[in-house]
Amino acid sequence: MNYETIISNNTQFGQEIILNRPEQKNSINSAMARDILGALKKAEQNEQTVVVLKGQDGVFCTGMDFEAFANSDPNNPQKSEAFSPGYMEMLRRISLFPGAVISLVDGEVMAGGVGLVAASDFVIATKRSRFSLSEALWGLLPAMVTPYLIRRTGFQNAYRMTLTTMPVSAQRAYETNLIDQLTENQKEAEQALKRLWLRLGKLSVSTIKEMKKYFRKMWIITEEMEKTAEAEIIKLTGLPQVRENIENFVKYGKFPWN
Repeated sequence: MNYETIISNNTQFGQEIILNRPEQKNSINSAMARDILGALKKAEQNEQTVVVLKGQDGVFCTGMDFEAFANSDPNNPQKSEAFSPGYMEMLRRISLFPGAVISLVDGEVMAGGVGLVAASDFVIATKRSRFSLSEALWGLLPAMVTPYLIRRTGFQNAYRMTLTTMPVSAQRAYETNLIDQLTENQKEAEQALKRLWLRLGKLSVSTIKEMKKYFRKMWIITEEMEKTAEAEIIKLTGLPQVRENIENFVKYGKFPWN
């Protein structure tokens, strides 16, 4: 398959999905959500045990594509790039993929990028990685990220990241379970991935699939919660002040607090 925003490779570890919008710092638009969903579908059809999500050049993913949002129709927030049709479905498909989805992080992770990490089954990150939820600075909330972030880190850690908007170091992310394994550098991260892959290879895809279905029943993420999250984003991205904040940044480099 041809993808606009990702590179998909078959490697010794399984299917590798590399986020590939370097000029936009791997920000998420509708095309990226669509491409990732397509790559996951292909991996499922091929019965891949492992899918690896990666960024590049010191950036994993920086969340919403502000430029696309600024150019979207303000009268139709439900179809706007801010809503990123498919984003919630993408997180859901990552969490329920009948195999293991591993995020290999080396660099910056912001906003919706935190959602990709939080929804993954296992996260390996280098010490230079940083994680932040900056949405509140623009009058938004990480509504679709929150269910998966709470599942990973607990309520207070997720709430603190949302309230303070401050970047979290890789060490702190490890302490709060946002990441599962902390490494010195990319080389060590690849070695950790290999060790994990060797272990996961002993499990059948059907066992992992059943495990995920069962654990989802044990947790709070439901279709009702997903719809609530989507509705919140539609509401907030339709607010004139939010659009003004983001458009001023895209066009003039002006932050809301200036």
